[in-house]
Amino acid sequence: MEARLQEAKNSIRDVIDFPKEGIVFKDITTMLKDEKHLATLVDSLYDQYKDKGITKVVGLESRGFILGTVLAYKLGAGFVPVRKPGKLPAPTYSEKYSLEYGEDEIFIHQDALDREDVVLLHDDLLATGGTAKATINLLDRFAVKNVYLNFLVELDFLNGRDKLATKYDVDSLFHF
Repeated sequence: MEARLQEAKNSIRDVIDFPKEGIVFKDITTMLKDEKHLATLVDSLYDQYKDKGITKVVGLESRGFILGTVLAYKLGAGFVPVRKPGKLPAPTYSEKYSLEYGEDEIFIHQDALDREDVVLLHDDLLATGGTAKATINLLDRFAVKNVYLNFLVELDFLNGRDKLATKYDVDSLFHF
């Protein structure tokens, strides 16, 4: 599995100056388009969380939806999207946050989770930690049983993990 994970990591493409000058964007689409890499990712993440009692996978817009829904299916759990403004039709909770190239706000339906849920929060990238911290703040409103945080890619040099300073387990598959 380690060799397959390294091959998957090596397929991630750097895109210079995207979405703005000075940013080196980690493009996971080059990894996801390869069926072997996709299977490796799904199998690895499933193996890591299959015995944790996950009842809901919370995926962050938009790339957290890609593997988040597949993981929810494989884990026998529901999927809950965390979205940007104007995307959810029912009453929501919201949280504003700063990210490496601006500010944003995220939303979750008020009826998305309950106290009995064990949540796997999944996103493609942990950079400065702003989006993840905002999502944790949203999840804390539900007082769920437990939360696990998982990211495909972590940019260690941005120290986003430090911002989380959370009681929850945080794991990233690939570190740069």
